[in-house]
Amino acid sequence: MTATEVFVGLGSNISPRRNLSAALPRLAARFGDLRISPVYECQAVGFDGDPFLNLVIAFSTSEPLVAVLEYLRQVERDFGRRRGEARFAARSLDLDIILFGDRIGEEAGLQLPRPDILRYAFVLKPLADLAPDGLHPACGRRYQELWESLRPGPPLTAVTPLVEPHAQPVRKED
Repeated sequence: MTATEVFVGLGSNISPRRNLSAALPRLAARFGDLRISPVYECQAVGFDGDPFLNLVIAFSTSEPLVAVLEYLRQVERDFGRRRGEARFAARSLDLDIILFGDRIGEEAGLQLPRPDILRYAFVLKPLADLAPDGLHPACGRRYQELWESLRPGPPLTAVTPLVEPHAQPVRKED
C-alpha cells in the first residue's frame, strides 16, 4: 500500500506544554518520524479562555484514514478529551486531521481538507511553516501564499519548542 502524507493540527489550552509534549512521543511511536512545525500561542477563539498552544505535525503512513482518526481520538481520550463537548471550549488535547494526502470531500465524518486551514491563522501558519510550497488540494494555492493573504485575526506568538529533539517518550501508566 502506498504511503499517504498526513498533516495533523495539535492544540491545547489546559496544561498545554505538558500535554503537547507528552502527545508527540505517543504519535511518533505509532506513525514514526514526525515533522513538527513551530509552536504558536493564540487567544482562544469562540469563547473566553486561556490561550492555546498550536502546532502542526506531518508524517507518512500506509494506514487508512479511519485507523489514523481512531488512534488520534484514542489519544485525545487518554488526555481527558470527551467528544461532544462544545466546539469552542477549553481542551486538554485537540488532534485534528487537516490533510490526508490530496483527498477532497467528506470521509469518515471529516471534511478534507479541513476548512479551518483557510479560516484560522493558528492552523494555516504552522502548516505554511511546515509545507510552504505545498498546494491546498481544493483551491490549488500554496500554503505560504494562503498565509500571506489571510485576513488578520487574533495574533499569533511564536513560543519556544516544547521538547528537546532527543526527549524520551512519555509512557502511559497502566
